[in-house]
Amino acid sequence: MKNKRIMSAAMAVLMAGSLAACGGSASSTADSTAAESTSTAASTEATAESTDEPVTIRITWWGGQTRHDLTQQVLDLYTSEHPNVTFEAVPSGWDGYFEKLATDTATGGMPDIVQMDYMYISTYAQNGSLADLSEYINNGTIDASGIDEALMNASNIGGKTVGIPLSTSLVAFTYNPSVLEEAGVDVPTDDWTWDDFATAAKTVKEKTGKYGMSTSPVIDTNLFNYWVRGYGEKLFADDNKSLGYDDDKITEDFFTYWLDLIDAGAVPNPDEYEQIATLGNDANPVITNDAAFHQSWNNFTTIGANAGNDTLKLIAPPTNTTNTKALWYKPGMFFSVAETSSVKKEAAEFINWFLNSDEANDIMMGERGTPASATAREHLINSGKLSAQQTDMFNFVDTAAAYCGDTPAADPAGISEINTIFKNIGYAVFYGQTTPADAAAQFRTEVNAVLEANN
Repeated sequence: MKNKRIMSAAMAVLMAGSLAACGGSASSTADSTAAESTSTAASTEATAESTDEPVTIRITWWGGQTRHDLTQQVLDLYTSEHPNVTFEAVPSGWDGYFEKLATDTATGGMPDIVQMDYMYISTYAQNGSLADLSEYINNGTIDASGIDEALMNASNIGGKTVGIPLSTSLVAFTYNPSVLEEAGVDVPTDDWTWDDFATAAKTVKEKTGKYGMSTSPVIDTNLFNYWVRGYGEKLFADDNKSLGYDDDKITEDFFTYWLDLIDAGAVPNPDEYEQIATLGNDANPVITNDAAFHQSWNNFTTIGANAGNDTLKLIAPPTNTTNTKALWYKPGMFFSVAETSSVKKEAAEFINWFLNSDEANDIMMGERGTPASATAREHLINSGKLSAQQTDMFNFVDTAAAYCGDTPAADPAGISEINTIFKNIGYAVFYGQTTPADAAAQFRTEVNAVLEANN
């Protein structure tokens, strides 16, 4: 509930700050636009005249220690090549990242460059927090020509390009072959079902005492979105004002399915998961040989290899026989620039270098996922430097095509609050405080109210 209050309060401040743009008078809007144009022109002219002036760029991202270390190497290299540019880095884990970002943004402290997720980009775009990067693409500061049109369209919200996709990502399961072998469980195939997964997870617990899966199914709505799509439905309606499916049995079955696995000890209960989360990705039980499966994204085997376990393998998520094309391609993440930033041009220049330069990609080596830039992908493939896990990550994007449907629109405004509602209701089910059926009805009521208020 604490996170919910923080995000709600922060978003309220942000929305209040954007009311002038949404509902001001014609004259005040025109005056504001003229002033902004004058300010932008003056800023551009000043930058052109003093390109060697010292510049500090604040940048924030989420990830594990490996990502932090590699990104810092990239920042250091950029500074060595551009001595006037220094960075104030604000790395973070995933947990709490967007709560802190919401608070910082509401108080005017949003970093200049923000690693942005597909779930949240609409919220920050609609409240006016993200700069339109179209001018920097149009004038060649950012070369986005190597990025697939569908990926670029995902960051076009309200006619503005509010982020540059860094990678292509898919929901994926990672498995640990040695733990499966220890339990006498066969390696799954891409057409496995949810029943197959439940059987495997329980067997691992029974035979080894280890977790069948190390993930919480309710940490956010990504896995649930996949579950809903498995029934041929949409999580959100096209107008983003309500849930996109009518049958609450879909939600009830999701909670029932995972409650059964948690009760069997095959999946962490909420207390156990919160302890796992404090360890960070690099010490996840599937990496430390203490779990058989982990649900995340198709870059997780690379994360595992960087953390010392190069045996992990990727597999498509279990299928639902109603619809076997529930997967979707999504931007793994974006770099966005704060509307409040005074160094937008310099930030855009760095993003372009991070996205397209051989030097940056030779350091990151696809740690954030399969690079969105075709130039970067081609360079890494031809470099001969890709590990087996990185090659699998690249190839998974192609092999998963058979299980992919249409990419949904970016998640609606209010998604942070919806994720908090989903987690709180899910935990209530797993603690035995409510039934799956009652939880499904509560989820619909609370989520529809959030969607109606924010979209």
